[in-house]
Amino acid sequence: MGHRKEIQVEIDRRSGFCFGGVKAINKVEEELEKGPLYCLGDIVHNTIEVERLEKMGLITIDHEQFKQLENARVLLRAHGEPPGTYETAKRNDIEIIDATCPVVLGLQQKIKRTFLKHENDGTQIVIYGMRGHAEVNGLLGQTNDTAIVIEGKEELEKLDFSRDIILFSQTTKSLEGFFEIGEMIREQMQGDAQLELHDTICRQVSNR
Repeated sequence: MGHRKEIQVEIDRRSGFCFGGVKAINKVEEELEKGPLYCLGDIVHNTIEVERLEKMGLITIDHEQFKQLENARVLLRAHGEPPGTYETAKRNDIEIIDATCPVVLGLQQKIKRTFLKHENDGTQIVIYGMRGHAEVNGLLGQTNDTAIVIEGKEELEKLDFSRDIILFSQTTKSLEGFFEIGEMIREQMQGDAQLELHDTICRQVSNR
């Protein structure tokens, strides 16, 4: 018989849920002790953890189901939500348990301020991120859905390089991709148009 080789597996110390996800999970466990609780979308991208919390009583719903709720408690996960979600909650007497990641919340506020400042001057607010992702939907909502979402360099044709551009990023995108997109935009800017970059990527995620 041959010798059995030992395999050593190393787990990166930065693996696992980010601090925003951990914060949201802890909040769920805390709030479930107070009574029934809904969560708008999967609490984290991990089926095992979602099932564990659902066995404890968490009820996961989508946005259509959310609109039908009344007099309920709903937790918003770390990805954040657009303003419309809070407006629906107010109309339907829904108590919001807000577990939005502080990094995402800060980005939402920054984009909102930028939108209000440049709403009428032709500046393009661009978000480098995954179209349809919950976080990106929340960021778009800060601009009344007027921001331009770019998933990659092949979509740069959507931009008008003769007008000012302010570039933000979904917090979980790669730094390399963000700066590559930024440089490609800079090379195509025309006339007096200015490019403003905001590195809004979460380092805990990007360093994995």
